Amino acid sequence: MERLVAEFLAFRLADDRIERRAKNGSNDRGDVTGVKTITGARVVIEVKNTHRDNLPAWIREAAVEAGNDDAPIGVVAHKKHGSANPADQYVSMTLETFARLLEGGVSSAPVIIPDPHTVIADVLP
Repeated sequence: MERLVAEFLAFRLADDRIERRAKNGSNDRGDVTGVKTITGARVVIEVKNTHRDNLPAWIREAAVEAGNDDAPIGVVAHKKHGSANPADQYVSMTLETFARLLEGGVSSAPVIIPDPHTVIADVLP
């Protein structure tokens, strides 16, 4: 399943850096590596292929593994039983993680909030 997810994403995103990650023991950093948001933030993917559903534990595991990888985003890719098509498989995450994903991950760029008085003064004659 890990290989299926990695190969699909590498093909779909046209990025040959995406691959199945080697096991890291107690400091596991997810099952798929090389996935990044549009702004370059790393995404950790924990892959599950089981009939048993333990989504809360899987989400916690993805969060721990994201922390181990210093990645702002950790998600769970899990098997849709009855479908062998990789595009049909599921991805689960918390709503906070989804919001970070939509934002592109955590940016290292400084946040600059302009002084409204300076901005107004700059445009007035």
